[in-house]
Amino acid sequence: MADPLRPYAGENGADRVKRRRAALIEAALEILGAPDGGPISVRGVCRQAGLTARYFYESFEDVDALVAATYDEVVFDIAAAAQEAVVAGGPLPRDQITSVVQVIVDRIDADRRRGRVLFSQTLLSGKLASKRMDTILMFAALTMQNSGAEDEGPEVQGAAHFYVGGFGQVLSAWIDGRIDCSTDELVDLCVKMMYGAVTELLPLRADQTH
Repeated sequence: MADPLRPYAGENGADRVKRRRAALIEAALEILGAPDGGPISVRGVCRQAGLTARYFYESFEDVDALVAATYDEVVFDIAAAAQEAVVAGGPLPRDQITSVVQVIVDRIDADRRRGRVLFSQTLLSGKLASKRMDTILMFAALTMQNSGAEDEGPEVQGAAHFYVGGFGQVLSAWIDGRIDCSTDELVDLCVKMMYGAVTELLPLRADQTH
């Protein structure tokens, strides 16, 4: 039996597997992130990717595993960009918030499919719901970490979840067309609301208040 990972046309087997996996994730993103996106199937995603089911199962156990991998790829990119934006924003909370919000909105605006996978309420599969909850917990933890709060008690925890959840809901409404505004208006709106939450609910160090 021929080795499926042997070199072929100048490309080694591992690279071919990686390329096919990326094509399946891109196909899933295209289907899930469409304005009328919904459930996906092995047959549908393979048709979109131009691959056979054999190559689907080469990388994924089932559709849920593909959905999870697609979501993770999107959210890890957003999370990395957000962390970089915190640093780039400098020491003051309003500048940090503006930097983070601008980066996230710009990334979503550049590829609305990613925004729909992350936030759209029209996509409510069990796997996406679970992944979204994990993401809220992750970003809430990052919010508490970056707040400088010494005591992560119920008030700080609640503020962080409110901060992250509220931002996600606004982005969801914007992506689905329920909030009609430009990207600049959206950034300004979110910064105002999020900075208000920070100043009222999250304790600021003395060096963060100016």
